[in-house]
Amino acid sequence: MSKNVLLILIGKRKDTAINVQKVLTAWGCMIKTRLGIHDGVLDHCSDTGLLMLEMVGEHDKLAELEAKLNILPNVKAQLVTLTLN
Repeated sequence: MSKNVLLILIGKRKDTAINVQKVLTAWGCMIKTRLGIHDGVLDHCSDTGLLMLEMVGEHDKLAELEAKLNILPNVKAQLVTLTLN
């Protein structure tokens, strides 16, 4: 059994998140679970954010999504595959 998780660190969140969302929308059928975290509330929101996505689908397609996200400025994405032996 294995699980694929895509971790996305977003800098300059208020400007960058729009482009990240456009990419994720195009690949939305492969996203099983999505959790977004950023520090701060109300008037003190952080300018960085972290998305954790549980992914489904072919590994080649997941790697392609990872590459597309890494093209965006202020974005670092990393695909992690966890496997139980």
